[in-house]
Amino acid sequence: MKVAVIGVGRVGLPLSLHFESLGMTVVGIDRDPRLLESLARREMPFHEEGCQELLTRSTRVRFTSAYADAHDADYVIVTVGTPVHQHIETDLSLVRQVVEGLLPILRTGQTIILRSTLAPGTTAYLKAYIELHSPWRIGQDIGLACCPERLAENAALRELSLLPQVIGCEDDFSREAACRLFASLGVKLLVTTYVSAELVKLFNNVSRYVNFAVANYLATIAAEHGQHIHELVHMSNEDYPRGVIPGPGFTAGTCLRKDFGMINERFAGTDLLLSAWKVNEYMPYHVVEHLSSQTSLHGQEVVVLGCTFKRNSDDTRDALTPKLIRYIERKVPSRILVCDPHVKDAVVDGYPNLAMDQCLPSADVVFIAVNHECFSAEAVLGHAKPGAWIVDLWNCLGTGQVVSRVAK
Repeated sequence: MKVAVIGVGRVGLPLSLHFESLGMTVVGIDRDPRLLESLARREMPFHEEGCQELLTRSTRVRFTSAYADAHDADYVIVTVGTPVHQHIETDLSLVRQVVEGLLPILRTGQTIILRSTLAPGTTAYLKAYIELHSPWRIGQDIGLACCPERLAENAALRELSLLPQVIGCEDDFSREAACRLFASLGVKLLVTTYVSAELVKLFNNVSRYVNFAVANYLATIAAEHGQHIHELVHMSNEDYPRGVIPGPGFTAGTCLRKDFGMINERFAGTDLLLSAWKVNEYMPYHVVEHLSSQTSLHGQEVVVLGCTFKRNSDDTRDALTPKLIRYIERKVPSRILVCDPHVKDAVVDGYPNLAMDQCLPSADVVFIAVNHECFSAEAVLGHAKPGAWIVDLWNCLGTGQVVSRVAK
């Protein structure tokens, strides 16, 4: 099989490398010149477990910026981003641009696979768009299927061979073609309609987002009563068989933080998803105010540990750390430094990105914004200044306290 993947970022690149490892002929297409330059050097532009080894070993995967190179492919897989406008409106421009670029080079017998996160109705919209602006008819001349990815960063290669694949299609041609492609992964195939496939991905993400919002909301209630949320969560869950409560923490990222909007744009009322968004977005303010109720940040040197949106990742997209820093800035500290060993940049959002042994010894206040494994009690407390304040919503240090002090 010949496969063209349009958008070789965090979704498309692992998929391209995995398909190539299964013996397929793969071309990766992207418009980002820096990404293509990195791939030409056989260097991963981001961290994803196992991908650097495949990229180094794979000499047949070809990376290009030309849509015309998808002409010979049996399958054209679209993995470009689908952001949400600031007014809670799905941005379809990137997906539509890809379809517009493909129309002149498509040929009979090809199948388009939409693997991006899509708002309900997007696949049907693209079907209508293709049939209006080209001679092709879906289900007769070419295939079209919505086959969302549901992979976790740093587990993409493993989960490609593990998670069931949802296949949304509404004709026999598309169903048979999509099933033939994804059967090569050796996973269970779940065939459904366009809208159901679109909603499955959104349901997976928004349910996690709401669960985290419950934990974060409980953390704010505990703080109001002067109690420790981690102690309460532990006692609530201990040998209790129903309704396990997760721990609190910053909840963001390019999926969880926006996918509720793809559902909400069609509903006028305030609902559970909007409330979850408000709670999760409130947490940076909450931890700054929680600390400020115990000590002043004015004139203090502050270090923020973690700049990514999730644990052990180098992905800073839609992380809550910049928002946290803006609330810290309002308290007028003397200096703010950041530390994230997973991020290669020497400066992040205008702040120096230093090693722990460079910034912690002089810090008066430390905020742990991300629960990276490297931010262990041994590492943090081993470098922290005696008497420094620690804000640890994640309980990385195991103290069970959101706010604590290093022993003098």
